[in-house]
Amino acid sequence: MSTVARTAARALPALAAAALLPLLAGCGGQEAGSAAAPEGWGTLETERLSVAHPGGYRELGEAERGEHNDAAAVLTEGGRTTGMVSVQLDFMKAGDADMAATGAEARVQLGATPTGREEVEVEGTDEARRIDYEFTSGGERGTPAKGTRMRGVMVAGLDSRDKAFLVTVDTVEGGLSEADLDRIVGSITVR
Repeated sequence: MSTVARTAARALPALAAAALLPLLAGCGGQEAGSAAAPEGWGTLETERLSVAHPGGYRELGEAERGEHNDAAAVLTEGGRTTGMVSVQLDFMKAGDADMAATGAEARVQLGATPTGREEVEVEGTDEARRIDYEFTSGGERGTPAKGTRMRGVMVAGLDSRDKAFLVTVDTVEGGLSEADLDRIVGSITVR
């Protein structure tokens, strides 16, 4: 396992996975049947889940996003990834949304501080949980400078096949407003 992958598993669940990415720019548009994206935003589409991401984020191809992400978009500034929205399908075996959320929360325990967990409405599923957390960037290659405060949000639940899904948003502190984080969470649609 690479250093970046170990870091991602410990403290930067989605952001560090993109640490080796080149400088990226632009964003995709909304497609038919996708999550409701505000004007100027793009949409990540997978076979069982869609989610909106802010303009300026660039959707990654399969080779760029790493083996554990089914879709991802990143924001880079000065050659460093400062924001990422990612989707994982079948990220663990779970019998309900609480179990999926506990599995997601376990990913942020090392090196991060959970700041909240709540039920959220996600179109297409009866139950989903939002986990908010904070952490400090370790300054690994391609990530924000060491000591940069980071903000993360995960949404976990079960899709129509009763498979666990995980949407992760990591950003430098203040990089996304609370309203934008809420818009991302509110745009998630599972099938």
